[in-house]
Amino acid sequence: MDNKVFVTGAAGFIGSTLCKRLVDDGYRVTAIDSFTDYYSPERKHGNLRDIISHKNFELIEEDINDYDIGEIINGSRCVFHLAAQAGVRMSWGKEFSVYVDSNILTTQKILEALKGNERTRLVYSSSSSVYGQTDKLPMREDQRLKPVSPYGVTKLSGEHLCELYRINFGINTLSLRYFTVYGPRQRPDMAFSRFIVAALTGGEIEIYGDGKQTRDFTFVSDAVEANMLAMEYDGEETIFNIGGGSRVSVLDVLEILKSRIDEDFDIRFIDKAKGDVLDTWADTSSARKELGFSPRIGLEEGIEREIGWYRNFLNSK
Repeated sequence: MDNKVFVTGAAGFIGSTLCKRLVDDGYRVTAIDSFTDYYSPERKHGNLRDIISHKNFELIEEDINDYDIGEIINGSRCVFHLAAQAGVRMSWGKEFSVYVDSNILTTQKILEALKGNERTRLVYSSSSSVYGQTDKLPMREDQRLKPVSPYGVTKLSGEHLCELYRINFGINTLSLRYFTVYGPRQRPDMAFSRFIVAALTGGEIEIYGDGKQTRDFTFVSDAVEANMLAMEYDGEETIFNIGGGSRVSVLDVLEILKSRIDEDFDIRFIDKAKGDVLDTWADTSSARKELGFSPRIGLEEGIEREIGWYRNFLNSK
């Protein structure tokens, strides 16, 4: 049990990066992913190319809601639960049922499987979307939560389920609220991916709103490090903000891109998306104190790395 772990959403952006880190660190990883078509399943398979044949890595291509995960979980030191239907803008209307299935029901199923197992830790991947629109910046874990998107509602529901099962069944849960994670393998619908691909291919960069909205950007390896620290944590806190300390506007991000990509940018401003908030900024003092979390990759270096990854990715297609 000491070095066996279970990762859900293993072929996604953060999940695949975490799996690579775990394998490199000597853990035996059992991973599951349903390879939904939210974006290219082929691209997700590519995310695991470096480790798919590793002796310490096993991939299960199944939907958690349709698969018996009990035996896998009970033999694991930690369950890293990253499986989710992502995206604020797609979570409205008829798509909401997908978010309920993927973000709430899967979490409840994992928690049910963990009942009676106090040794295995569950690290739940949450989101800054649980805060919603607020003038209280930086955002603290103990402030009032008012999500403004269906996606945010489902991620907060997952947090609440973790707390309910912790209190009632003694399950060892810990939730990480990520703030705008970026870097190599980032989902193609996310802002940095869209901007970089458009800039490298001569396409049009679409900006939601006026571009003055700000985000606390977190490089993917720092989000992964937070997961590793969470696995080892032995304190009393159960929820942590994970941010990179790089709160800048979208317009500022474009200026950094212009300084790194020697191309003319074709920019178009479109209507603000429903469910998007104006500003995010993580108070990470609790994660620093309790987990020892300290982000290492600054925004300019992180963007440089993502550009480099996309150059290679586009050239390989």
